[in-house]
Amino acid sequence: MANYVSEEDALSHVAGYCVINDLSERAFQLEGTGQWVKGKSANTFGPIGPWLVTADEIPDPQALRLWLDVDGHRYQDGSMATMVFGVAHLVSYLSRFMSLNPVTLFPRARLPEWGWGKSLRPICALVT
Repeated sequence: MANYVSEEDALSHVAGYCVINDLSERAFQLEGTGQWVKGKSANTFGPIGPWLVTADEIPDPQALRLWLDVDGHRYQDGSMATMVFGVAHLVSYLSRFMSLNPVTLFPRARLPEWGWGKSLRPICALVT
């Protein structure tokens, strides 16, 4: 468990990196209060993996390239360099407010191209 991790030491607390598809049900989010949690919390939302690349294989996490293809069409293409805050900063900052356990996940690095108004059909092939 880690708390109050310095930004200089933060990446030594990272086991690795994986893909997490951030799915949302906009109708749930917009209904009533517009709360994000209910639109992102369905049982099958946020699939993870299928692989974890260990941190020793990623010298600079901000240089990781990310893309999303849906049914053969590329909707997103970018890198973690577009993150507002880098991985080391996030690990350090969040460790001030919560204990970081070995299984703590930080879903980050949304690419700007997707946005509101895009929707998936019930059966789509997602490739990340």
